Amino acid sequence: MVLVAHGSRDPRAAGATEALAAAVRAARPGTPVRTSYLDHAGPRPGPVLRALQAGGHDRATVVPVLLTAAYHRRVDIPAAVAEARAAGLRMPVRVADVLGPLGGPVDPLLVAALLRRLAESGGAGADAVSGADAVSGVGVVPGVGVVPGVDLGAGVGVDAGTGGAGVGVDAGTGGAGVGVDAGTGGADALLLTAAGTRDAAARAEVARVAAALAAHTGLPCRLAYASAAPPAPAEAVRQLRAEGARRVAVVAYFLAPGRLYDLAADGARAAGAVTVSQPLGAAEELARLVLTRAAAAAG
Repeated sequence: MVLVAHGSRDPRAAGATEALAAAVRAARPGTPVRTSYLDHAGPRPGPVLRALQAGGHDRATVVPVLLTAAYHRRVDIPAAVAEARAAGLRMPVRVADVLGPLGGPVDPLLVAALLRRLAESGGAGADAVSGADAVSGVGVVPGVGVVPGVDLGAGVGVDAGTGGAGVGVDAGTGGAGVGVDAGTGGADALLLTAAGTRDAAARAEVARVAAALAAHTGLPCRLAYASAAPPAPAEAVRQLRAEGARRVAVVAYFLAPGRLYDLAADGARAAGAVTVSQPLGAAEELARLVLTRAAAAAG
């Protein structure tokens, strides 16, 4: 498996990708997992794929560590695989979907990862609770509702039959893990903040995630972008407060820290947000989502 991230001049970004790769390895022992980057950091995907072939591997799955299917997924990653083939790559390579939604429902694992990070931020009255439900492995309570009895495959089950208390996401951890109380007790509004893109289809994907958070928590959830599209996080927080919200919690729709995350977080806090969650990084649910995407690509 080859994880392909965007890449950044900020070393924290590569550190987050490497941590995610380590979490994927831990979740699927015996599967070689490599990292690569499209820009700024190295190595590039092509050399990593060729090195795997030279090492005796006969196939690979590329998983884009991206949240939207914008230019990098549509153009850069296929181009990197094509360049590797021109340089001698012969083994089959499948390219998985990005980690965000692609015109369909938002994966419950992505929602659970976002709510985990919000819970860990603490300022919205949500607490991380050690020790998971014996069945769920990763529990998100309360108010995280999806379709009861959905089986997502790859060891991921969603059980909504908890008497209204919420949803347990079975991340294949055999009952071990962390339960996240994502009740957002003190927050009365959420703001999903992403890096930003000029791609309207990609922004529509982000909007679906905001809608899923609103449905799961029962709180209004607005959108903001650190660049490329309005509104800016600070503007969105001020607007929510002007409309009557008193405790705005910001959910960071970022995979890794970097300049744009810092810009969004600082602006939101300055405008009065009570908390800003950390990027998704190596959240357990995100590692499971990587495995789900890889399994789907491999058929």
